[in-house]
Amino acid sequence: MNGRREGGCRWRAQGLPCAAVAVPLRKPSETSATRAAPLVRRAVPADLAALVELENASFSGDRLSLRQWKHHLDNPGAWILVAAQGGHAAGAAVVFFRSGSRVARLYSLAVATARRGRGLGTELLAAVERIARRRRCDRLRLEVRDDNAPAQRLYERHGYQRITRIERYYEDGADAWRYEKQLA
Repeated sequence: MNGRREGGCRWRAQGLPCAAVAVPLRKPSETSATRAAPLVRRAVPADLAALVELENASFSGDRLSLRQWKHHLDNPGAWILVAAQGGHAAGAAVVFFRSGSRVARLYSLAVATARRGRGLGTELLAAVERIARRRRCDRLRLEVRDDNAPAQRLYERHGYQRITRIERYYEDGADAWRYEKQLA
């Protein structure tokens, strides 16, 4: 589903930019009325306040500003995913795509403190990988703080390999590990 109808974008009439269309990101076999897991979908402008709140609660620095969130919602080279549950953002992911490149970049993955350890990071990561494959990317890269062991374990459990250490990567001077996964 790409959100387009003959004659243009059906969301524009509702005041939403076509680049911010809500798209179901679970396989049909994964959705169930009895499943309590959040729905992972593409973010829309109405999600902005929740995204900023989640970002501020999840990261002490290197945060996206409201202006950056707005820009990424309208950017065809960016996807912002929201894991929504009960009308609240329980998690979010931001992935970037460069024209002509087969490498996608997971820029951010955040899970609300109360939802950590319940598989939501895995669900968001799987959605990002599906989108990257749909966009014909064969690799996914990301950076993670060298002191963020839970995130490192998440990525390693899902087949990501450390490829390099980057000194003083973050604004507070912390180092990062770059990870990569072959998707094809």
